[in-house]
Amino acid sequence: MGEIFAGRYELIDPIGRGGVGAVWRAWDHRRRRYVAAKVLQQSDAHTLLRFVREQALRIDHPHVLAPASWAADDDKVLFTMDLVSGGSLAHVIGDYGPLPPRFVCTLLDQLLSGLTAVHAEGVVHRDIKPANILLEATGTGRPHLRLSDFGISMRKGEPRLTETNYVVGTPGYFAPEQMMGAEPDFPADLFAVGLVALYLVQGQKPDSQALVEHFATYGTPGAPQGIPEPLWQVIAGMLQPDPQARFRTATGARKALTAAVEMLPEPGTGEEPVEVFDQIGPLPPGFGPDGPEARPARGPQGHAGPRGQVVEGGGQSGSESGGRQAQPVQQQPSPMSQTGSFHLAPPPQQPPLPHPAQPSTPPTAAPAPAPLHAHATSLLSGAAQNPSQGPTAAGQYEQALTRPYTAQGPEVPLPPASPVPRGAHAPVQAPHKRPGPPPKVTVPVLLLALACFAVGIWALTQS
Repeated sequence: MGEIFAGRYELIDPIGRGGVGAVWRAWDHRRRRYVAAKVLQQSDAHTLLRFVREQALRIDHPHVLAPASWAADDDKVLFTMDLVSGGSLAHVIGDYGPLPPRFVCTLLDQLLSGLTAVHAEGVVHRDIKPANILLEATGTGRPHLRLSDFGISMRKGEPRLTETNYVVGTPGYFAPEQMMGAEPDFPADLFAVGLVALYLVQGQKPDSQALVEHFATYGTPGAPQGIPEPLWQVIAGMLQPDPQARFRTATGARKALTAAVEMLPEPGTGEEPVEVFDQIGPLPPGFGPDGPEARPARGPQGHAGPRGQVVEGGGQSGSESGGRQAQPVQQQPSPMSQTGSFHLAPPPQQPPLPHPAQPSTPPTAAPAPAPLHAHATSLLSGAAQNPSQGPTAAGQYEQALTRPYTAQGPEVPLPPASPVPRGAHAPVQAPHKRPGPPPKVTVPVLLLALACFAVGIWALTQS
């Protein structure tokens, strides 16, 4: 079983890693479903402030993967999202290379639809790239895109968290105005969308710097090889170096894309369909489609104890010994210990006491039993009359476990008690007198007390 975070999210296995945190597949015990959990690895004030901004974003849109909930446990924090298993656009390009134009238009339409919802909330994403655009595992069906990772996004008008002359984002997907230090705005996201579109139709990362220089020097170039002219006009409208000449809104770019799709040629009959595979992989042992599986029983020799421990042995005590069989305890998910991420180890068990070796040949005569102490004899006789008062096996086992941790003096054997004739009373021993302090200590103490008494009497007479 995995570690349970904040008593709710059970971390199963890591599925990704970002700049400030790792993404885990987790089981939500409250909602009974699998989620993606982003665990923050750093705890400095700057990173925590970005985390607060990111987890506070709530956008409910089918093509946006925004945080759904968050939790904190000691010095760790996480937020959860829907679990998307089809990988990113980078995985699709790695499997197929350049994608068919109509398939690219479907992906761009969904991306611009999600970006429209993000911009409607006044949020600039600032980190649109293939690795942050995820896909559901739809197989050969219609693809389903999700825009994710709002770690460096910000609302227009909010204070910037970066220092002067610093640019936040992924190199190769910056808009020209970002490199000049302009305030983040919606057209900067559209420039990144144009670069992503070029990446999908060409199958490789475009050289954004060379594109900007070519646009600034020669204007809009002709359509590259393999890109239909209607689709290229839409992509070029998002790649204009001047933000005033670029599409101003994602809605405008999406309308232009819809018109361009109607002018695209029909796909060929031999065109290979694009299949979006499951990139996460199967669940580890102990987890099924409906969550953590029940841990199997240990058999008749043991039963599941608290916190996953197993109590060995088939013995019963108390009321269970009256012919009733022990029932297996249902295993519950073990919560995190009070120490945070570290679980407390079970208490050390005392090894069994060694038994003396038996002689190979039986003795000729059994030795006479040693005489018992009078108090021990009374205890044994009382236990024979009332078996419920005798020591139980569980009590002896507990005493054996705690004996090494109990401070005891050296055991001295007691002398055997002399036999008492039948009918006679046992002699009563005289009480042992405890010696007092020596005279060398007693006399000075008495003299000091007498002097204090005299001083007190004199003080009373003077008043």
